[in-house]
Amino acid sequence: MTFAVVLIGWIFSLCLHEFGHAIVAYYGGDTTVKDKGYLTFNPLKYTHPLYSIVLPVVFLLMGGIGLPGGAVYIETWRLKNRTWQSLVSLAGPVANLIVLIVLGIVLKFVPWENYDANNSIWPGIAFLALLQASALVLNLIPLPPFDGYGILEPFLKDGTRDWMNSMRTWIMLIVFLALWNIPMVNNLFWTQVYIISSRLGVPWELAWDGFDRFRFWLL
Repeated sequence: MTFAVVLIGWIFSLCLHEFGHAIVAYYGGDTTVKDKGYLTFNPLKYTHPLYSIVLPVVFLLMGGIGLPGGAVYIETWRLKNRTWQSLVSLAGPVANLIVLIVLGIVLKFVPWENYDANNSIWPGIAFLALLQASALVLNLIPLPPFDGYGILEPFLKDGTRDWMNSMRTWIMLIVFLALWNIPMVNNLFWTQVYIISSRLGVPWELAWDGFDRFRFWLL
């Protein structure tokens, strides 16, 4: 049950994340997103074999990090100005924050403390909320290819932007390697996830119970 709750919920939040990018781009001037089918909640419209399937699943299995893996291609030159470009990038993390807030409210007002460990959706709901918090923190890293960099990119000097974009793949690899191999970086990341999720009503122990149950083949 936990596996199903998390998988279905994560697909929904992925669609909402990418829909957020698309709807802001639409009002910002890139109306082609409608023709591309991005203003829907059809997961197939946001699918990239590597980024939408392989990497998110690997990250979930390795460490419970929510990696939004959709693919929405925005024609940024159509956007009205640099502020709209920045808002398009910001919209994805905001979508994760909205899902996190909603799940936190649900967890705060339901009697999950007495849940049936073998037949309950609440560990899955809590873990799904934790994934939203981790996706939020990860995506706000101000380095490419994350949305945090996309928020700043329109305001960077051309030379700086060109250099950063040329290093996108290497920077992404360095960030992920640091998250797994440098304790200080890992602790900083999960501390931020803990602070955000806890303040928004996510029970930490229940969330990690959900993580364990999500990987049911290891129990």
